[in-house]
Amino acid sequence: MRNNHINYVEFPASDLEQTKDFYQKAFGWSFIDYGPEYVAIAEAGLDGGFYKTAAPVQNGALVILYHTELNEVKEKIVAAGGQISKDIFSFPGGSRFHFLDPSGNELAVWSDQ
Repeated sequence: MRNNHINYVEFPASDLEQTKDFYQKAFGWSFIDYGPEYVAIAEAGLDGGFYKTAAPVQNGALVILYHTELNEVKEKIVAAGGQISKDIFSFPGGSRFHFLDPSGNELAVWSDQ
């Protein structure tokens, strides 16, 4: 893993079982379940996952970058004109935060540190 590189992509899904079934049948992907609200994609060429949501899907994919120092890159994002949309939080395997670029695109940065 390298700092500032796209590392992971997440997609919202209203029905995880239906979503897994579709992508397995259409593309042969396999999955790793992480509880009832998250499933990681395996064997798809790029790491990613689907998270359960009841909200209508608007923008689709969440692009996630990697960085070893979340606070450092968070400060750079804000200084460059970005807006933090979800502050640093922990999840199994690491921590991350979300931000909006000047056009309103939401991205995230994660770290396993």
